[in-house]
Amino acid sequence: MFESLTEKFSLAIKRLKGEGRITESNIEEAIKEVKLSLLEADVNYNVVKNFIDAVTRRAMGAEVLTSLTPDQQFIKIVHDELKNMMGKDSAGVDLGGNPPVVIMMVGLQGSGKTTSAGKLARYLTINKKKPYLVSCDIYRPAAIEQLKKVALSVSVPVFDTNPKDRPVDICKSAISQAIIKGCDAVIIDTAGRLHIDDELMKELEDIKSAINPREILLVADAMTGQEAVNVASAFNERLDITGVVLTKMDGDARGGAALSIRAATGKPIKFVGVGEKMDGFELFHPDRIASRILGMGDVLSLVEKAQEAYDQKKALEIQKKLTKNEFTLEDWLDSLKSMEKMGSIEDIVDLIPGFGGMKKQLKAMGAVRPPEKELKKIIAIINSMTRQERKNPSILNGSRRKRIAQGSGTTVQDVNTLIKQYLEMKKMIKKFNQGGLSSLLSGMMRGKMPFK
Repeated sequence: MFESLTEKFSLAIKRLKGEGRITESNIEEAIKEVKLSLLEADVNYNVVKNFIDAVTRRAMGAEVLTSLTPDQQFIKIVHDELKNMMGKDSAGVDLGGNPPVVIMMVGLQGSGKTTSAGKLARYLTINKKKPYLVSCDIYRPAAIEQLKKVALSVSVPVFDTNPKDRPVDICKSAISQAIIKGCDAVIIDTAGRLHIDDELMKELEDIKSAINPREILLVADAMTGQEAVNVASAFNERLDITGVVLTKMDGDARGGAALSIRAATGKPIKFVGVGEKMDGFELFHPDRIASRILGMGDVLSLVEKAQEAYDQKKALEIQKKLTKNEFTLEDWLDSLKSMEKMGSIEDIVDLIPGFGGMKKQLKAMGAVRPPEKELKKIIAIINSMTRQERKNPSILNGSRRKRIAQGSGTTVQDVNTLIKQYLEMKKMIKKFNQGGLSSLLSGMMRGKMPFK
């Protein structure tokens, strides 16, 4: 999402580095470029003005002009002010007090409310909580069934909503059921509209008054840019929301909503949603987002993704096999499935310090894993093999390869290519074990990746 913004911020800072020393003149030039970058990213004008004023005040001070490393001081100031703009600290849901904690999910139709309710339920489950999902959207025929499917996919109980009941009554009954079931949190998926209207707001106000929710989370679509900020302001005015869930953060939006909502409403972005999969849900960390925008990466998020995706015991087993050069197709399958959980290579590159603005170069080099479609093809081919074939691919004769191709919906040529890639990877592992680290790295830089 922040790729364009990162590139422009990097250019502004690079020009400062090119100067023999920092002066008021070239700082003004850098600040002007930063201002233009934010406006092009669809950040609210008043938010940009306040941000630029704060950066200018600090950048023109003695801490920058007399510094031995003024360009680094300037980066630090911009980072600090970006973080202040989005909220200094991360803020999850408030689960304190007597259970069940009631969480209302509100927002316009199509913003991703129902999916976000399921993602939040999964997030709470991972954090050892027992959530209960409830749909009180009686207007959209498929809404209740959609939430039931979402609940099933994340293994969370769901209230059996009767579409003939009033939304307020549904919420009250659901909370009573949650208490009986011993649930920690009740997540209520409310009705949406295509646009804000008084009828919708009155219904939400009635629900709020009847059930006194601990959290009212607005689900806003990041792809709508400034409109997401306007929507957040309108909902906050009527409902006094406690936070925002920003969806579609993996889209090609320019980032204006993420940078504007906190400053415009005074309410924090609590979570961000990425994609349709239930694991695409993250706590929003202002400091980490600021680092990503400035091309400084986000090591903590990278580590968290890896810890969630990889089973530690399995990882140690694979490490031992790599050392002994006993890495089989079955091990490769496990690795690919774990990699799939971590998200796309573009997302991962964003988290590596210094690589934020390098996605285009990496794609040109071919030093990326295959597209999702290609990855699924590899997994399908290996899944179509018997366990014996995965452990000993040397037994794969013509008839076996034909059977595997038919079973995976691919071609014999695809199967042959995969086996060739696997054997090349084995050779690379052998070189690595013999101390040929430089050869391995050289091959990677030339784009000769085992997953290419």
